Amino acid sequence: MPPARSEVTQSRPPDAERLLRAARRPLVIGMGGGGDVVGALATAEFARVYDGAQPVLGGLAWERRPIDPVPGPRATEEIANAEKLAPGILLAGPDTRVRDRTMFFAESRMAQFLGEPTVLIDVHAGPAAIAEGLLLGTAALGCDLVVFIDVGGDVLANGDEPGLRSPLCDAVMLAAAALLGREGQPVLGGIFGIGCDGELKPDEVLARLAEVAGAGGVLGARGLTEPVAQRLEEAIRVVPTEASAQAVRAFRGASGMVEIRGGARRIELTSIAAMTTYLDVELTMQSIGRLAQAVADATTLEEANQALHLLGVRTELDLETNAAKVGSPDDL
Repeated sequence: MPPARSEVTQSRPPDAERLLRAARRPLVIGMGGGGDVVGALATAEFARVYDGAQPVLGGLAWERRPIDPVPGPRATEEIANAEKLAPGILLAGPDTRVRDRTMFFAESRMAQFLGEPTVLIDVHAGPAAIAEGLLLGTAALGCDLVVFIDVGGDVLANGDEPGLRSPLCDAVMLAAAALLGREGQPVLGGIFGIGCDGELKPDEVLARLAEVAGAGGVLGARGLTEPVAQRLEEAIRVVPTEASAQAVRAFRGASGMVEIRGGARRIELTSIAAMTTYLDVELTMQSIGRLAQAVADATTLEEANQALHLLGVRTELDLETNAAKVGSPDDL
């Protein structure tokens, strides 16, 4: 049986440390798809080791092209061997995969590693539907806090950054997080591994964080510790990820310019990559959430994509679709 829901309240911008320590069963979501679930493990493992919590890990049914050559995320009906918790919200195990394929999700691999189910989210129906599903799903799981973790920091993008390649998923999930918080569910945002995904540079992420801080939305930070770093290193052997792995390398002392994605991207690795910075979701949305605001009313992923097009923003769905048409192995 899951532990009883704790008395976590959020009437004003909270202290992240108090909010995290009060949670007995946080749901920690890698909000960018793919290997972001490994970045989410840093928060979940800290809660387990130091706070005595029983965290649940989750992520999105959207893998990078080297894993899944089909453009876009997978819908619920395409997924086999998963338990439905709520509309668009599934429980994944080690055998959860795409129907008629041997393609497993990062969340499937994480369930294998943890020896317990993970949450898998279908993002096709837009922010409001995702928020509604998560509200039902967290109630079913007994979760008292939902933490949305982005690896790299591109969730803070304005949309005009030269390296930005995957704004759609992050914008939809930030909008969903804000809607979930407005329904009374305690929520928290987080950035793990600043600059590690090769999209926004560290100085771009830090500039956006300064804007959020100016609005009162930076709530605290936690760095990797030896037990948490070891746990991530073990997970990385099972769950494919490059960006989250770079954060652990930074904790071990790596720094400077590093190539990822087969040399397609270069990142500036610094010691700040080894921490998670926690954010008030609503204040983040209000202060720098231009892209999330644009997609907030979308009822489908395609509507959200079109909303970003109106801002002149190209998305990962566009890149994946174009790559599939020309048979490119382009790696987001």
